[in-house]
Amino acid sequence: MPRFLSGRTGSSPYVKICGVTNPEDAFAAIECGADALGFNLFPGSKRFLRLESARHWIAALPAQIARVAVGVNPELPEVEGWLAGDIFHALQLHGQNWYPLATRLVAMGKPVIAAMQVRDDARQPFDMEWFPGFAVMFDGYREGDFGGTGETFPWALLSRFKIDKPLILAGGLRPENVQAAIRMTSPYAVDVATGVESGPGKKDHAKMGDFIAAVRQNAEKF
Repeated sequence: MPRFLSGRTGSSPYVKICGVTNPEDAFAAIECGADALGFNLFPGSKRFLRLESARHWIAALPAQIARVAVGVNPELPEVEGWLAGDIFHALQLHGQNWYPLATRLVAMGKPVIAAMQVRDDARQPFDMEWFPGFAVMFDGYREGDFGGTGETFPWALLSRFKIDKPLILAGGLRPENVQAAIRMTSPYAVDVATGVESGPGKKDHAKMGDFIAAVRQNAEKF
């Protein structure tokens, strides 16, 4: 099992680079030290990846790197299609319409990450007792978007929530702010897309290197 899914093994959070759309960016992220890569299979995303044309190079990625299928409110047959061929290690799901399917999705045998958007007022409840999956991702909120907004949120709000699963922090993270975010939230992992891009779906390799270096340096300092 990839280290990203096997539990925390050190003081540094894992790093997931999300919204990868091509093999050059995937291998560059791995070279920079990423632990996991996310592939957006939602057609409404600006980072949408057509799986039919990408299966071969995704399958060729190193086995120790977690490959995560990212979707929005999928139906069961759609998820079954994603998992065909066993090229993904985990699912990351956005939206709310998939909640009634959570138990059946987990029963498919892949770790499931529930992505939750945090509004600045934090009045929405975060009751996760219904969720039997692997981890919870907290992301920034923007009206009409399901994720990958580049919007941050007040990290201190997370101290109000009692979540008994690994916490993955996302939303507006960049090389310049990720150390502060880690110090405040002590996440299991950090997830970044917009903060390491030169444009939607195109990663800036230098920014990826800077981001991952900042995460590792955080562990050394603190």
